[in-house]
Amino acid sequence: MNQGVVSSDDEVLILVNADDEAIGSLSKGACHDGEGVLHRAFSVFLFDQDNRLLVQQRSKGKRLWPMYWANSCCSHPRLGEDMNTATSRRIREELGVEADLEYVYKFQYHARFGDLGSEHELCSVYLGRVAASAIEPNPTEIANTQWLEPAEVDAWMSQGSPDDAIAPWFRMEWSELRVGQPSVLVEFLKAKG
Repeated sequence: MNQGVVSSDDEVLILVNADDEAIGSLSKGACHDGEGVLHRAFSVFLFDQDNRLLVQQRSKGKRLWPMYWANSCCSHPRLGEDMNTATSRRIREELGVEADLEYVYKFQYHARFGDLGSEHELCSVYLGRVAASAIEPNPTEIANTQWLEPAEVDAWMSQGSPDDAIAPWFRMEWSELRVGQPSVLVEFLKAKG
């Protein structure tokens, strides 16, 4: 199991414009300061053989949205890294697994976390499949995990208690997968890898 620190505020991220064209670079910490600076990011939704979604509770050491629930894996490609390399690296570092990922869509969002900073990202969203038993969460990144049926995620999003702190990007992405592009998710879940 990977138990080491796998990211820091010093890592260099890729600044982009609204068309996802690279326009520079900046440290992760600076990208998230204040209102944030638009940078490239990704979100991965991993399902098991029973079509349950892996969700993770972000570790308490996270600067933004600590202890909030999010989708399976979220991060950024580093300067000089393409998206395929970045997504593979990160699911290995955080979850100890390899998976073939399917790109679904890209969107831009901005979300502020009080005085601690903001996410301002152009985020590519991916779907993948893994064996539930293969997951080995990195405790420096992840406080907890759950496997949930899509209907359970729907109910959680609409009826969650105040104790169910859900990251804003997870809400946006799940809504798009269920409402904006449901055929993509339905076909993916039918395939069962």
